Amino acid sequence: MQTTVKLYDLGYAESKTWLAATIFIVGNIALPQLFHLIPQGGVTWLPIYFFTLVGAYKYGWKVGLLTALASPIVNSLMFGMPAFGSLPAILLKSVLLAIAAGYTAHRWRKVSLPLILIVVLSYQITGTLGEWIIKGNFYNAIQDFRIGMPGMLFQIFGGYLFIKYLIHK
Repeated sequence: MQTTVKLYDLGYAESKTWLAATIFIVGNIALPQLFHLIPQGGVTWLPIYFFTLVGAYKYGWKVGLLTALASPIVNSLMFGMPAFGSLPAILLKSVLLAIAAGYTAHRWRKVSLPLILIVVLSYQITGTLGEWIIKGNFYNAIQDFRIGMPGMLFQIFGGYLFIKYLIHK
């Protein structure tokens, strides 16, 4: 199932870029706080990535990149989550997600479940390899695949529905 929606490719000189990024950053701050009320909610549901995916897919990689960089850092400084030691891997995955989502939306100019699936798998697989290099521990690097499958499914189905129905204009 695919649907054509209005997708943007905003530049850094546009105020809409900064406004959209701010909204998605706030979302990426609030959503993890909700999921952290559930035991293991952060590592299971991967909420820090959700609005990076949505922002980059809908408004372009630049909005996604701003969201990807600011969200984990602000969350870590304000709430201690993610832990400082986890920031490099989370930032890597966030940046990869912003690039993958922005590129995919720009290239195909539509939203579909298979495209969102490809975005999520591409950033997770590449990010896991990078995390393995950063941490030097394969078991820890595959944590998102061991524990975070519900979060990846949430990104795929929730991201698709959010883009298609909630911000389709």
